[in-house]
Amino acid sequence: MCAVSYLNTVPLVWGMLHGKVEEGRDLFDLEFALPSVCADHLASGEAAIGIVPVIEMARQKLEYFRGTGIACHGPVRSILLISKVPFRQIRRLAPDSGSRTSVMLSRVILAEKFGVEPRIVSMRADLAPMLGDADAALLIGDAALRVDPAALPFETLDLGHEWTSMTGLPMVFALWSGRKEVMDSRYGRAFLASCRFGLEHLDEIVRSESAARQFPEPMVRKYLTEHIVFELGERDYQGLELFLHRAARFEEIFVPEGVS
Repeated sequence: MCAVSYLNTVPLVWGMLHGKVEEGRDLFDLEFALPSVCADHLASGEAAIGIVPVIEMARQKLEYFRGTGIACHGPVRSILLISKVPFRQIRRLAPDSGSRTSVMLSRVILAEKFGVEPRIVSMRADLAPMLGDADAALLIGDAALRVDPAALPFETLDLGHEWTSMTGLPMVFALWSGRKEVMDSRYGRAFLASCRFGLEHLDEIVRSESAARQFPEPMVRKYLTEHIVFELGERDYQGLELFLHRAARFEEIFVPEGVS
């Protein structure tokens, strides 16, 4: 099973790593990778289940487990569109090569709000080379958290804030997903129990992850408690369906069904 290696995934898997059997410990063989790599591993069959970017879930016609995931109800902080030109003048966008859903989200927002559809050229997450080769860059995950938007001499959009402001609905970025034949309700229960175990041990997560990732503890706590939403409800799934509907203008995808 493949899990995303970013900070925003840690509470979801904390029970699997540190909890009891009922929190999913020893139930899964966990591998950690970038979101794009997790998606590729499901596509190739190397992984049966993973935390999958929702756009890849739709592309691969996967189903998903309801109850947990990675979402936001406002600014997300870890998905930043940074531009050296006015947003309406972006012609070339360099996204982090680890991104899938965030690339599509940037395309939706740039098209609907600013009327532009830039050429996409994926690059390694390094802001200076990205902006040297393109009009704008898209940073996600830990790389975005290492950047202070207020200190940059460029225009910056928090794409979580942009989506929720445009639609009035949450934005869902990734879900536990897999092919129909591996969907089992006991896995869904384990995912939810692991997440709740993580949220109950947030102090431990903050101490551990701030040291491991060299982030200040207050930033980690604020990010995990104010920016990222881990337990999902009906409005989150409404936001998911709307996002996939709007993404369909760029390519043919389908809206997958959730499994409780």
